[in-house]
Amino acid sequence: MLIGPGGAGKGTVAEQLTARDPSLWLSRSWTTRQRRTGESEDAYVYVDAETFAAHAKSGGFLEWAEFLGNSYGTPVPNPPPGSDVLLEIDVQGAQRVVSLDPAAVVILLVPPSDEVQRQRLEARGDPPEHVERRLAKGRDEVRLGQGLASHVVVNDQVETAVDQVAGIVESARAARS
Repeated sequence: MLIGPGGAGKGTVAEQLTARDPSLWLSRSWTTRQRRTGESEDAYVYVDAETFAAHAKSGGFLEWAEFLGNSYGTPVPNPPPGSDVLLEIDVQGAQRVVSLDPAAVVILLVPPSDEVQRQRLEARGDPPEHVERRLAKGRDEVRLGQGLASHVVVNDQVETAVDQVAGIVESARAARS
């Protein structure tokens, strides 16, 4: 499970990791927010509030929460046989998943600084008021995530971060065998 604040680079690291390791299956979170300009169409499953609520009511999510006025949820995984599931979720969602599966491997991905995090949030098109709220929330998420995660990776250089996360995944697989 890859967790961290907005702007840590979870999506980028998860995409590169799954491209490198075909036995990892990336769960696509659902959201009611609008797709950002330039954001991949498959970054999330984008749905309206009614569809999201119906899926939540039917038990279709491992966890879900509201954040900055939008709903986000992790669907119950349905990976291909022989695949390991990679969840890319926020710290609040990770707390719920760990309560369901205490053996889950949790990797906290953090930006190298608040300034870099700010630049990443601005570059992806977050409105200024969301940037400030995400930065404040991000400090809390890092603090909580440090208590939850078994590993912390600083995403200063994407390739290095992907290498580190891949090493953690391989170690977890070896320990499981």
